[in-house]
Amino acid sequence: METVLLEKADGVAWVTLNRPEVYNAFNRRMQEEIRDLWSTLRGDDDVRVVVLTGAGDRAFCVGIDRDEVDPREVAADKELPGYTSPWTYDDPGRYLGPKANDFWKPVIGAVNGMACGGAFYLLGEVEFIIAAENATFFDPHVTYAMTAAFEPMQLAQKMPFQEVMRLALLGAHERMSAERAFQVGLVSQVVPADELRSAADWAARAVASAPPLSMVGTVRALWTTCEVPRHQALDLAYLYIRNGTDRQAMEESQAQFASGRRVDWRLR
Repeated sequence: METVLLEKADGVAWVTLNRPEVYNAFNRRMQEEIRDLWSTLRGDDDVRVVVLTGAGDRAFCVGIDRDEVDPREVAADKELPGYTSPWTYDDPGRYLGPKANDFWKPVIGAVNGMACGGAFYLLGEVEFIIAAENATFFDPHVTYAMTAAFEPMQLAQKMPFQEVMRLALLGAHERMSAERAFQVGLVSQVVPADELRSAADWAARAVASAPPLSMVGTVRALWTTCEVPRHQALDLAYLYIRNGTDRQAMEESQAQFASGRRVDWRLR
């Protein structure tokens, strides 16, 4: 891969967006490599959890690389070849996120520096985010005469409505700090920049220590609550529990509990 780095150890895969010279903006090559990578990791039984981050200390990702995009492609003009009406549009970030690629193993976002615009295709589909103190979040679309739609829609399930609306409407005029992102629930933890990797690694290893079948079932169950009414989600919970239960792993876990052994926990 040219635009993404992959490291694997002890059930954890580190996926790093690797175009720091352009703040890890995604071009067509990165879109293809990320999409293919989700498919590959989905079938890799040695990978139980993924940490998604960006190279360098200035940005996680700043969205699409504007220097590699034909402005006409973004306009979705109905007179362009391939566009039969104003309702036809090839979204460049459509297949960036893990859920868009049917990837249901847990994904943790580790954000250092700027995360803006198209970065939310990715962050909108991770299970939770750990941010460095210097992380900032914003969506500049409206400032540059573009409708903010896909990105704030992704964030609407992670933040209060008025916070999403403020971020979308103020565009490039305001950036949300890591601390504010923590206060409104977008971020689950804020750490010093030099502790970001260790904090994400600890969380990833803790997640990877559990039976993978139950982890995937848990992820799918909770994302279902974002998609369907509560009553329907509760009905589907029986299916997730049944399919997400590894009898042998459960017996081993119960035996460990009965023996008095406990995990080393920490308080957040």
